[in-house]
This record gives sequence, structure tokens and C-alpha cells, in this order.
Amino acid sequence: MTGVSAQERGATSTSTTGCSSARSIEPIRTVPPGSSTKQVASGPSSRRRRMRGSSPGERSLTAPDRTRARAAPRPRTPMSPSSCPLTPARVRSERGAVAESGALMARRRGSRASLPVAALALAAAALAACGGDAPEPPAPPQATAEATAVASPTVAAERTPVVRLQQSPWDEARWAEVLETMAGRDIGARTGAIEEAVRLDELGMIPVLTELQRFWIAFELQETVNWGLWALTGEDLGGDWGAAVEWLGAHPETPLPPGFADWKADLYATRVDPAFSRFMGGGLPSAIRVELVQWGGVSVDGIPALVNPSFVQGSDARYLAPDELVFGVDIEGDARAYPLRILDWHEMANDVVGGVPVALAYCTLCGAGVLYDARVGDEVLEFGSSGLLYESNKLMYDRATDTLWNQLTGEPVVGERVGSGVTLRRLPVVVSDWGSWLERHPGPLVLDIDTGYERDYSPGAAYGEYFASPSTLFPVFRRSQALPEKSFVFALLLDGTPKAYPLRDLQERPVVNDEVAGRTLVVVTEPASRTVRAYERGDLSFRAGPAPGSLVDGSGATWRVTEEALAGPDGASLPRLPGHLAYWFGWFSFYPQTLLLGD
Repeated sequence: MTGVSAQERGATSTSTTGCSSARSIEPIRTVPPGSSTKQVASGPSSRRRRMRGSSPGERSLTAPDRTRARAAPRPRTPMSPSSCPLTPARVRSERGAVAESGALMARRRGSRASLPVAALALAAAALAACGGDAPEPPAPPQATAEATAVASPTVAAERTPVVRLQQSPWDEARWAEVLETMAGRDIGARTGAIEEAVRLDELGMIPVLTELQRFWIAFELQETVNWGLWALTGEDLGGDWGAAVEWLGAHPETPLPPGFADWKADLYATRVDPAFSRFMGGGLPSAIRVELVQWGGVSVDGIPALVNPSFVQGSDARYLAPDELVFGVDIEGDARAYPLRILDWHEMANDVVGGVPVALAYCTLCGAGVLYDARVGDEVLEFGSSGLLYESNKLMYDRATDTLWNQLTGEPVVGERVGSGVTLRRLPVVVSDWGSWLERHPGPLVLDIDTGYERDYSPGAAYGEYFASPSTLFPVFRRSQALPEKSFVFALLLDGTPKAYPLRDLQERPVVNDEVAGRTLVVVTEPASRTVRAYERGDLSFRAGPAPGSLVDGSGATWRVTEEALAGPDGASLPRLPGHLAYWFGWFSFYPQTLLLGD
């Protein structure tokens, strides 16, 4: 198997045409900020499943079904309505022709000076094709059906070239007016702004319309927004908010309007939770594309983090069955188990294990529980859930500065700490069945089910349906078909080199001797479970030993698998390496250059 890159992944278009009836959905129930003891909540899975296109406040509707028919444009008299249909295919064709004859030719000459001419050529091409005056932008049709929730597509948006203007048709003052209009409630003014953007080919309107497609401000605007995206992108996105986000992800050249981050922060603060204004806008530095930051369906801390939670002795944890999964952590002999069915509801545990302040950051959507050392210099950080996502990955935040952090990479991505050079240090963690963990660690501590929050902590209550589904729930624009998207991999990052080991392969090959970034290692798996550990191996090679939890080296010496290291003869030891499980799509999204087992 060879390495996989973002450019090598398969990408297809999912746009379709036709008609489909629409269905109504339940309004989303968000968890209010400041959730505290004995708070009853519906499952995060249910909340997020209903959230696609929903927002609290005025009438909340989701994007129309992908197969909803697209209306033909309204031409000027005397042209008949069918004489010059502005179909997505035609828009793509004309944009492609102009790009070849104008924009791309300009790039080949090393100049972008002729790009405005190329934009005019697009209008001329439409005029010539119709044999008459260029039609006005078609008015959006009156919506006649309720909208339906649409599952996140499982393929990346098509990378269709976009014809760019050298300079935005709107100056900063005009953009300020437009953004204020688009956040308002005047249907006519907003419709006019969208039509003007289409007429001028103002591509900076694309991220604005994508946000409005998620946060429907009024039902009457729905078809206008869909139409605007269709006309500006040249693709029929079918009214699918997720497809629009993935289109943006695949087109990083799409311009952002001046003041967009502040406008988006105000939109989220107004429509969902005022606390969102802490994380966006205001000139905060960002290491990621703010237009791709998405609302996760809950308010800030709507998924409440556990802070110094209570534990009970393993023998007293009668609520756990032997086959239930736990996150296992052991530092300096302090062994602790965090049942997944409890962490599903909290996604973060701020704790101290073996004297080390840690943050167990769990992204349920990408199947990854990562253990971090919470110390940054002289500070000990405490983390919460922001309620925001990026590439279907949880954005956590530190309570000291409100900086957003990537849960999977441990890097600050929006806020005060961006550019500081700080990255959280990974620590080893395993996913184990409770019976095996208890057998390996007599007398371990296990998270008390009485967390202070009233939740349905029964297995699968929070995300059972999502875990059982092969599909993702939120937009992901970097995808790879090398593995099933939600298959588990054991993920390692050694000296900046990422590598993924498919769990199914490790279960068939319980001992794998490997080399990554010039470092030799051995990956050890318990075939009957998801438990995987990795260790340095020096110049040794290992095979499975005669007893569970043992390895044999080339000389025949037996080594014992422990949480800290491989323990060998005469006090020899080989240190453990930090790794964790993750869904393949989650790991690939942030490490598209990752190696796979066999590379």
C-alpha cells in the first residue's frame, strides 16, 4: 500500500436534478450555557441529527432536499422562459470556456489584468447563446414545500474551477451595507443584495450565503439563497448546506468579504448563543479558515466538560459490564478508567492522574479520544467544549483565554494563543473493554456514574445511531477512499510524521514491527478488543509471547507489556509512544499526508 495524499483521494460530484417532496423536521433543542447539576438533555446524537440547517429563533428550516428541482431563469421580454435556461451545467460550461479563454490565459501570461474582461466575456457568451439581450438574474421561485434534513455527503465537493475577478466589485463600505442587510429581516433588501451579487459575479457572497443556508432567517429567503449559490458557484448544490461548506473547503481561493469574521460571530451570537462572540471576530488571529468553522448544534459548554470528576474503586463499579469500553489511562501507577458511555455526554475530562494535570479530549464525531498534558509552561489549562466544529472535529477552548484548539492535533487555531508555537503534548491512552482493564489493573479507579449531571448514561444512548452508521454527520471536505471513512485506525505522530494503522489489520497481525521517521517501533494489539499500544523497539524485533501481554525478542528473551514501557530482562525497558484510535476520515482530514500500514 502506498501513501495517500489529499490530491489522490477520490472526489466525485453528488449533485442531482429532479423533484422530491420535502418533509418537516423537529426544531433543534440546544443545551443552554452554564449547564450544571441534574440537567436533563436529549442525546447529542439526536440534537446533531436534527440540526442540519436549523437554528433557534424565527422559523427554523433546513436546506431543501438535494433533488429539489431548479427553476429556469426569468428572461427579459420578448424571450420565452425556455429560450435561454440558465442551468447549472450551462453555468459550468460557460465559466469553463471563459476560464480557458480569459482567466487561465491571463495566468499563463503571468498577469491577472484581463480577468475583469473575462467576466465580461461570460456575460457576452450568455448573450450570444440566447441571441438577444442578456437576461436579468432570475427571481427565486416561491417556496411551496417544507424543507427536509439532509445527511452529510460522504464524498468531497467537486473541484470546479472558479472564474475570479481581479478585484471585488464591492468596496469595503458597500460590503458593510450588504452584511448588515443580510443579517437583517428585510426580505426584499436581502433578495436585492443577492441578485446584485449574482449580476456582478461577487464571489465573496458565497460564504455569506452558505451561512444563511444554515441559519435560515426566513423561509421566504430560502430559494433565493439556494439560487444565489447555484449562480455564483456554477454548481447545483441542491440546497444542501453541507455540500456548500464542502464546496468552500475545496475552493480556498474563494474571497472573504471584509468584516466577515465579525459578521459571522454576530450571526452565531444572535441566532444561537451570545457566548460564541468570544471565539470569532474582533480581529482574533486564526490558523484555520473561519468560513469553515461550523456550529455543532449546541451552545457553548452545552456539552459540559468534567472537571476533577469523582471516581470509585473498580470493584464498586457495578454499573459496568465486562465488555463495555473504557478509556484507560495509567500514569505513575495511577490507573483510571473513563467509560465511553459517560464520556459520550461530556467529551472532555479535566483531571489529575499520577500527579500530572491532563485533558482527555474526546471527539465523538471523529471517534478519537486523545490524552493531553494540560500544562503549558507554568500554566495548567482547563478545557471546555466550544460547540463549534471544523471538518467535523470538535473545537475545544481553554478557559483562560477562550482560544479555540483543534482536538485532534492539540494546536491553538483561533484566538490569543495562535502563533505562540504551543502544541499540547500527547500522552498514551487506550480503548479497552472494562473486563480486560480490570484484570490488568487490580484496584483501578473508574469514573463515578453520579457525575452531577442527569443524563441517560446507558450504553449507546448518546451516539448509538451515529456510531452504527457508515456516514458522517457534518461537512468534511478532505476525504480519502483508501479506507472506509468510519473505520478505526491507530494513529501515531512521530517527529511530525503521521501514520495510521487500520485496526482491522492490527487485529489480524497483533505484533507489527515498523519504522516511522527513522524511529523503530512495535505496535501491539489485543485482537479481541480495540486495545492498541506502541513502543520504541531499538534494534530489536518482536513476536507474540507465550502468555497474554508478553512479547519475545529475536534472542528468545521475554518482555512484558505494561502501560509505561516494555519491560525486559535485567531491568531493560523500552518506552511507550503516545497513540490513539480515530475514525479514518477524522485523522485524514488533518493529516492528509499520513502514511498507512505497509508504507
